[in-house]
Amino acid sequence: MEGLGFRLRSEAKLSTLTADVVKSSAIEGEKLDVEEVRSSIARRLGLEHAGAAVASRDVEGIVEMMLDATQNYAQPLTSERLFGWHAALFPTGRSGMHKITVGAWRPVEAGAMQVVSGPIGREKVYFEAPSAEKLDHEMNMFLGWFEAANGIDPVVKAGVAHFWFVTMHPFEDGNGRIGRAIMDLALARVDGTAERFYSMSSQIEADRKEYYLQLERGQRNGLDVTLWLEWFLGCLSRAIAKADEMLSGVLQKARLWEKVNLQPVNERQRKVINRLLDEFEGKLASSKYAKLVKCSEDTALRDIRTLVERGVLLKNEAGGRSTSCTLALNFSASEQGA
Repeated sequence: MEGLGFRLRSEAKLSTLTADVVKSSAIEGEKLDVEEVRSSIARRLGLEHAGAAVASRDVEGIVEMMLDATQNYAQPLTSERLFGWHAALFPTGRSGMHKITVGAWRPVEAGAMQVVSGPIGREKVYFEAPSAEKLDHEMNMFLGWFEAANGIDPVVKAGVAHFWFVTMHPFEDGNGRIGRAIMDLALARVDGTAERFYSMSSQIEADRKEYYLQLERGQRNGLDVTLWLEWFLGCLSRAIAKADEMLSGVLQKARLWEKVNLQPVNERQRKVINRLLDEFEGKLASSKYAKLVKCSEDTALRDIRTLVERGVLLKNEAGGRSTSCTLALNFSASEQGA
């Protein structure tokens, strides 16, 4: 990555952070608009981004938390910082329809946090998090341990910190997302850089069922974290391996724009190419093109023909007026070396 230059590193960083935010929420069953997240991150980091989506308060909140964790990783983790993250996640003071305590540990009225299984009436409690009355003391112990130079391997520390935090369950809601932000902060300290080129949250989301199973096993098993750590380290290894795919996509985009910019395109064409590069669903037909840039189908057809002639788009086999196209992302050896 160091050899790619600032522009490509920035694009890779933006893609990684966007995936982190979107997938961390997806683990909890919440679907965020990718373009809103990407625009919010780009604006906050001062990075160039073609999108103009206006982010909702929910998106802005989780972006603010994740950027604070990864970009300000050297700053100490304190209860006040965690309270700020929690308040950012729940700007309305509600989780869905329910009013919750925001920016403070869960109150006594919230009740016990338990891991339970079995039929109704014959439930078995496998684990119960510390009661609300104990949270101040327990979280002070956790934060002291997290900041201490205690000789623990820093990667292992990231795994233990995540397990410990979500097991404490100190907030009424948002513990998973905040726990993963703590994990990312710890891993940024390991890397010694705010630049992110792999996404743990993306890999956890891909292994979501096993993630919850391993957390629950550790909680049931007298808090022995050995199996959890084995899984965590394997997940980290898979996340780093997957980063190769993401970075490959960044390089493909860069090569495509190098090719396109030999003869500048109009604003309609530029907008469509960017959409095709960023999770466009299906194939591009003139009707879709016209809707995307709000032009007539005749104008869309002329734009598409120009891009096909220049080798930017590839025409699919079906003929006729409704011919569809895809981006030409396979390059010759000379283009790849450009």
